[in-house]
Amino acid sequence: MKISSEELHSNLKKFFGFDTFKGEQEKIITHLIEGNNAFVLMPTGGGKSMCYQLPALLMPGTAIVVSPLIALMKNQVDAIRGFISGSDGVAHFLNSSLNKAQIQEVKDDLLSGVTKLLYVAPESLTKDETVALLRQIHISFYAIDEAHCISEWGHDFRPEYRHIRRIVDELGSAPIIALTATATPKVQADIQKNLCMMDAKVFKSSFNRPNLYYEVRDKVNVRKEMIKFIKENDGKSGIIYCLSRKKTEEIAEFLNVNGIKALPYHAGMDAATRAKNQDMFLMEEVDVIVATIAFGMGIDKPDVRFVIHYDIPKSLEGYYQETGRAGRDGQEGKCITFYSYKDILKLEKFMQGKPLSEQEIGKQLLLETVAYAESNRCRRKILLNYFGEDYPQDNCCNCDNCLHPKKLFEGKEYLALVLELVDSMNENFKVDHLANILTGETNSIIKSYKHHLSEFFGMGKDKGVKFWVAIIRQAVVMHFLHKDLEQYGLISITPKGKEFLEHPHSVLMAEDREFADGDEEEDEDSAAVSAVRHGGGVGDPALFSMLKDLRKDMSRKLKLPGFVIFTDPSLEDMSIHYPITLDELKNCQGVGEGKARKFGKEFISLIAKYVEEYNIQRPEDIVVKSLVNKSANKVYIIQNIDRKIPLEDIAEAKNMELSDVLDELEAIVAAGTRIDIDYYIRQTVDEDKVEDIYEYFKEEAQSDSIADAVKELGPDYEEEEIRLVRIKFLSEVAN
Repeated sequence: MKISSEELHSNLKKFFGFDTFKGEQEKIITHLIEGNNAFVLMPTGGGKSMCYQLPALLMPGTAIVVSPLIALMKNQVDAIRGFISGSDGVAHFLNSSLNKAQIQEVKDDLLSGVTKLLYVAPESLTKDETVALLRQIHISFYAIDEAHCISEWGHDFRPEYRHIRRIVDELGSAPIIALTATATPKVQADIQKNLCMMDAKVFKSSFNRPNLYYEVRDKVNVRKEMIKFIKENDGKSGIIYCLSRKKTEEIAEFLNVNGIKALPYHAGMDAATRAKNQDMFLMEEVDVIVATIAFGMGIDKPDVRFVIHYDIPKSLEGYYQETGRAGRDGQEGKCITFYSYKDILKLEKFMQGKPLSEQEIGKQLLLETVAYAESNRCRRKILLNYFGEDYPQDNCCNCDNCLHPKKLFEGKEYLALVLELVDSMNENFKVDHLANILTGETNSIIKSYKHHLSEFFGMGKDKGVKFWVAIIRQAVVMHFLHKDLEQYGLISITPKGKEFLEHPHSVLMAEDREFADGDEEEDEDSAAVSAVRHGGGVGDPALFSMLKDLRKDMSRKLKLPGFVIFTDPSLEDMSIHYPITLDELKNCQGVGEGKARKFGKEFISLIAKYVEEYNIQRPEDIVVKSLVNKSANKVYIIQNIDRKIPLEDIAEAKNMELSDVLDELEAIVAAGTRIDIDYYIRQTVDEDKVEDIYEYFKEEAQSDSIADAVKELGPDYEEEEIRLVRIKFLSEVAN
């Protein structure tokens, strides 16, 4: 089929009301209408949907659009029906959400030739009855939306996508257009190979979204930070991404309590509720959607002004895709990510039990995310480099690192050392292995390759592993080194790197940022049991010192470790916010109602005197309201502990893991409630161990950190045993 540019423009105006095409839309559409395969790489907001919607309306037959999400299908079908008046039958979706009558309506419209676009999920496409139906109609072409789902190296791998080519072969040949907003060269090759379209013309737009601002923040006081940020952007639409379904609901409730209209969205909700929440967001009845990655794929809401990642994504592709929901209209879009290395450890833990190859892939993708988060380089440059695109400028003027650049240092000698090391090796090795050689770290892998005998071994021991990892990361971004993700992150030297060794020159580099090791801000009733953080800041050093002295005095008087009274982060928060009432004290990090009531009086008295004596102007900090503790789980757990029910039985009854029950118990104790789990400890933990652990927390511990306890007590003591005894200790001593 041939079509002129004039006809295309005429139909663009007729159906969609636009006068001109965006970017390469016209070339793509013409290419597809002429019967050719196409591979479209276009950033979110670039107009991918138009590339198959307009051809579908113009070509004879029905276009089959493979789409991964029911919500996305509904959104797209509604949009098409809105453009084409007169017949809702012009576009349909076929998935598990339809009843028999609705399925019959779809079949009738298909067989009568009314339907020009049929959206199907890959799971529906492979069903025998679907294949039998589609054999009866003329298929104009196949559109594979969100095509990165085909690749296991993609951020949202869907095994069902792997069967699409087989079904296409069964139904008969027709052009294929594969579309994605995010794909590394590896993912692109995977998609083309799997769909047997290596000959397809590739249309690649720049991945740069100049209107988006990128920032990575330390994951400390997250909820307070979020409230502050959202209220500064009052009335604007935003999305908050979380990794767990439970967290989306908690955060949404928390936002509502603080006067922000928000709704949760995750795959565990029933279809009707999900659709309702999505529609309320699209219709601006709520400002914020708190969601898992199940939300947003292909959702056309142009005026999303911010995207917050409460949890770090599993890959840079996922991050790019999710941040891409912001500013699709070309206007302002702020992308804020909260990062803690503890989140990375959680994600690594989630991978356990998966096939080894999948674990290796997942780990490499995760390391790329870590490198992005911790880097001091331009975030835009790092992102585009990941997708195989060069960003020519060193300063984009629209990310935190570029707006607040860190001091650079001359990296010529460090880069030369790294390049010489890589060049000297016959085999390629990963980043951490190279860093270990330079710092003189001995381990089994180093010894197996005899790299402890290398002339380079220990040559960089005056610098830490983290420093050399940062140098290698930057060398990759600058194209002196190449990281082969397909080979699980092996590092090799590039021609540019070899040229540098022959003709060394000045290279400016930056050290990676330091982030807190601690967990995210926890529920207000569990903050007190959190480990000591390293990223906090002291507001008033003089007051902080006085608070520490008071804690020391109370520790001696009560014969309790200082952390039982208040942790350092709690004192730091007091030195920032100057609480002078018990209610104000409870808003400080790690201070539950129980602690405030038991230990707080002397502290607020000291702070009040200090404020008066030095005429302190107390900050009018944003007031963050806490959620009322009405957890059914907590009530259930307390009731069953009173009945001396084993914790495993409690967990099973609530469809929880034992570790989740321990989380709840820690939160209960932190909130000031005393509980008696001696009956369970007696059954599961050796009496001598109980005494040792209890004694450790009472006499030796400098903090309530489980990690420190494991290290101090040794390998004979399980983490679960330590947690149980710590709960007992804090319940008896701190409450």
